Amino acid sequence: MAEAFARTYGSDVLIPASAGLAPASNVAAETVSAMAEKNIDMSDQFPKSFRQLRRVKFDLVVNMSGLPIPWENGVATQEWPVPDPITMGYQDHCQVRDQIETLVMKLILDLRRKQP
Repeated sequence: MAEAFARTYGSDVLIPASAGLAPASNVAAETVSAMAEKNIDMSDQFPKSFRQLRRVKFDLVVNMSGLPIPWENGVATQEWPVPDPITMGYQDHCQVRDQIETLVMKLILDLRRKQP
């Protein structure tokens, strides 16, 4: 969800990529439906492993796992305390979606303020 919001709202200031420590085999149907309510199509998205992005150079890593992530090279990291909605009912899933949207928008606005 965070990557989809970032692509939709902040492509002028960031190039997002998301990955999980233990990614699912597909994007949950509840996630696709919840994002469709925000007019964001996630039908072409798929879960990626943290290892798949390990060699990519990032300026910022946002950790929403609640677990320490094995990131190196002194990359700035933000911790976002967001629950994993995978086992939640649809309404709670949507609440998590809204929490993620708020955090992503705050990050985008912060990045825009820092642009020269």
